[in-house]
This record gives sequence, C-alpha cells and structure tokens, in this order.
Amino acid sequence: MCLAVPGKLLSIQGDDPLERSGRVSFGGVIKEVSLACTPEAKTGDYVLVHVGVAIGVVDAAEAEETFRYLREMGELEGLEPEAAPGPP
Repeated sequence: MCLAVPGKLLSIQGDDPLERSGRVSFGGVIKEVSLACTPEAKTGDYVLVHVGVAIGVVDAAEAEETFRYLREMGELEGLEPEAAPGPP
C-alpha cells in the first residue's frame, strides 16, 4: 500500500519550479521534500507528501484528520515529538 502524509510547509528554497524544495514538518519531524509537483504551495500550507515529493496542497482540517487516523492506527509512534514534561 502507498501512503501520502500531510505536513506543514515551513520554508521554501529555490526559484526554478523543477528544483524548488521545502522543509516540511510532520508532527515535529522535519524533512526536505521536492515541491516540483506543487508550484502553488506556499509557506504555511499543508502539503501531501509521497516518497519525498509534495503531490498536492490540502487544507489544515484534512491534514489534522489524516494525522488523527494515523495516530489511531499507531502509525505515528516514534515519529511525533515527545510531550514537554509537566510540572513536578
């Protein structure tokens, strides 16, 4: 099965549409992805990423719903940042 995961586009590098890339946060894990297939993507957007390539832009509600499903399936274990420790 193939899986595309949404992430928040934090920054964009490059001017050439075919070589544009961006730093994307997946629940706190930051990865560099190609933006060649999503010329409309801008900083702050949520992009759907498959094998290191952003294949579409999605809204924040859809991205959160997908993360909720992945959490329920246990697919995000070890990928999300640990919660900050509370007061003693």
